[in-house]
Amino acid sequence: MRFEITVDVAAPPERVWSVLADVERLPGLTPSMESVELLDGPLRLGARARIRQPRLAAAVWSVTEFTEGESFTWVSRAPGVTTTAGHLVQAAPDGASLQLTLVQEGPLAPVIGLLFGRRARAYVTMEANALKKAAETP
Repeated sequence: MRFEITVDVAAPPERVWSVLADVERLPGLTPSMESVELLDGPLRLGARARIRQPRLAAAVWSVTEFTEGESFTWVSRAPGVTTTAGHLVQAAPDGASLQLTLVQEGPLAPVIGLLFGRRARAYVTMEANALKKAAETP
């Protein structure tokens, strides 16, 4: 399963990044997150976060790619499936562009996609829209 959403944000890329990188604040912005707990200090390469989402098992995500002010990717592994979530902020003519991606791979990925794909797509869309709203709010 692969899902990608891009939203235009009427705010400078620096503002969008500051909202995006404050991952522990996400539960206050979107109903798709119950809690986000950074386990190893601030968001950076190698950092881990425990995320709880409604009607999903808690998962630990590890940051595998990180470019300050621009992007991060984190990965969560469960038996039979690896989930990768990408986050990218880029300058755009009227502010910034925010792109979120979710990819699930592994022998159980097709089954997981059938069972939880609709919910995963809804959650990623909620998160993109919540981040946009937070970044555009003074």
